[in-house]
Amino acid sequence: MSIRVRDDTQSANLSRRGFLRASVAAGGGLLIAFSLPSRLVDARETIEAESFSPDGFIRIDPYGRVTVIVPQVEMGQGTFTSCPMLIAEELEVALSEIQTEQAPPDGALYSNSLIGSQVTGGSTSIRAFYEPLRKAGATAREMLIAAAATTWSVEPSSCRAESGNVIHEPSGRKLGYGALAEKAAMVPVPEEVALKEPSAFKLIGTPAKRLDTPDKVNGKTIYGIDAKVPGMKIATLAICPVFGGKLKGVDASKALQIKNVLQVVQTADTVAVVATNMGAAKKGLAALEIEWDAGPNAKLTTSDIVADMAKASEADGVLVRHEGDVPKALEDASQTLEAIYEVPFLAHTTMEPLNCTVHVREEGCDIWVGTQVIGRAQAVAAELTGLPPEKVVVHNHMLGGGFGRRLEVDFIAKAVEIAKQVDGPVKLIWSREEDIQHDLYRPSFYDRLHAGLDSDGMPVAWSHRICGSSVIARWASPAFKDGYDFDTVDGALEMPYAIPNVRLQYVRHEPPGIPTGFWRSVGPSHNIFVVESFIDECAAAANKDPLEYRRALLAKAPRALAVLELAAEKAGWGEKLPERSGRGIAVQNVFASFMAQVAEVEVSKSGEANVKRVTCAVDCGVVINPNTIEAQVQSAIVYGLSAALFDEITLKDGRVEQSNFHDYRALHMNEMPSIDIHIVKSDEAPGGMGEPGTSALVPAVFNAVYAATGVRLRRPPLKADHLKV
Repeated sequence: MSIRVRDDTQSANLSRRGFLRASVAAGGGLLIAFSLPSRLVDARETIEAESFSPDGFIRIDPYGRVTVIVPQVEMGQGTFTSCPMLIAEELEVALSEIQTEQAPPDGALYSNSLIGSQVTGGSTSIRAFYEPLRKAGATAREMLIAAAATTWSVEPSSCRAESGNVIHEPSGRKLGYGALAEKAAMVPVPEEVALKEPSAFKLIGTPAKRLDTPDKVNGKTIYGIDAKVPGMKIATLAICPVFGGKLKGVDASKALQIKNVLQVVQTADTVAVVATNMGAAKKGLAALEIEWDAGPNAKLTTSDIVADMAKASEADGVLVRHEGDVPKALEDASQTLEAIYEVPFLAHTTMEPLNCTVHVREEGCDIWVGTQVIGRAQAVAAELTGLPPEKVVVHNHMLGGGFGRRLEVDFIAKAVEIAKQVDGPVKLIWSREEDIQHDLYRPSFYDRLHAGLDSDGMPVAWSHRICGSSVIARWASPAFKDGYDFDTVDGALEMPYAIPNVRLQYVRHEPPGIPTGFWRSVGPSHNIFVVESFIDECAAAANKDPLEYRRALLAKAPRALAVLELAAEKAGWGEKLPERSGRGIAVQNVFASFMAQVAEVEVSKSGEANVKRVTCAVDCGVVINPNTIEAQVQSAIVYGLSAALFDEITLKDGRVEQSNFHDYRALHMNEMPSIDIHIVKSDEAPGGMGEPGTSALVPAVFNAVYAATGVRLRRPPLKADHLKV
């Protein structure tokens, strides 16, 4: 066993309990019990007592080190930099001087106000914590200034904070935050503090290097899959390949003969092999003779699911939006259009496969994992073990991708069920195949659209009926109200176009046995594709340029119009392109951010689509870190482009047909388009940036394909057979 020990100056402010907790984090899962020399223990406990913690987000020790407890998890989106920037701005410290820690499970202290619980998702990290984190920094700043003013017997108004110090303006005296920490802890917490005006920002809005990059590059970052605990065993599993099926029986005799295989564990629909290493566990799993009870979905196919949705979509749904008189406007229209759009199931395919390490004991349970819902992880373990929640300790690690998959706790529940039958800690690792074939998929949808155009070709009636699964109804049932939820209709409910007669309906239809979940850009990943593709159809029917058509409909949506025009200008809209090349455009207002994308696509005579360039304009309100915005858009485009060109989950005989990256593709480096990103300066409240780029990308690409070939495709992914000359 090896233990990584921090240097004395870093650990000097920790109590014995604090040192043990830090050892867990630094060692990636090591929980070490030993005694320290009493003199060192006393010194550390004294220093911790003298540390200044005005709230749940900031800790300043007597050495002046500032630790920010980040309320949202880091899964590649940059929260471990953007959130500290908000505190550093108001606290008047350099970003490079800040250390970060992941917040523990505490729904009262770290609840995401936009979701109502301790959750990282929905592109809400900055939107939810922009003001609370700034207030936390400003509160600490004012308390430090008050402590300095008391020390010098001067008025606080004569002092200011700068670069981790409080300075007395008239005399030039200066005290560092560390020297003031103990006294600041005694200052009453102010009820109201003044936040900086945007014109005074020094850090917010500037490009900042990510704080977590160095450790990721040098390998120090600990992800859930890296967790190591003394005595830990490794397990991998096979789940019934048909959703809703069960385990009927298993012959484990051959598996138990394999070297280093320790035991075979069974649950209702799962068999797991526990071994000393992953190689042995995989060999043991392959040696099992398993008999499954496929259950009621044994013959289910994708065509069955689509046919069921098509039939369900024929009936009227719950009325979500109703303006004007759509039937009358359609009757009076000079021209009408109808279309059916579909989107398939999609998997998440995070680079870090699902994993969870669990140690269940009579008196408690420890979990080492990367999760977007640390509170739910604690709750499900408590329920399965019968322990009170406070006896379940969740050690949350960096996430090697989330995209919504780690908003679920199914893999944590399975790890706990297995760990209950294992003596000592066990790490459960899903294979890529099990991950893809037992995901909670982005729902499949079947949409019916009907538009009426006036004599000038402009839309006077818009009817949109959405049919598909509601993730919210399962995941947060109280939010499913009046027969629909905000996510399922997001991007369709508040489309930015001025159309006088609009009707939006939702028909809830759950696919038999297929679990659905949130996928990057969630509802808009479906609705923006449908809306922006059909508005393009309207423009084509009117024989009008798609850009000019949208521009005429956005007169009352200035922020949407601004990003539309900026993206078109930067993309060279209207400039001549080679044969079988085209540009497509899409604009949206989702996650409180406005975005437009222009895709330039070349389609070969064999039908292969090559996305050569994507131009994006974004207005996300106040910009925290432009570097993060660019990275998020680039990442979202890769994710969305993979879905647009290649990906779908299909079923045959109740089984998911895709299993790994050979048949569920991720975009390759040589397929990556050139990406240009243009950020609009804005003083509006911050919007979300983790997901918008994915939803805007797909319709831009499909509209470009139409411009290049004249072929209108209404269901991703693109199929070469449909585009051959």
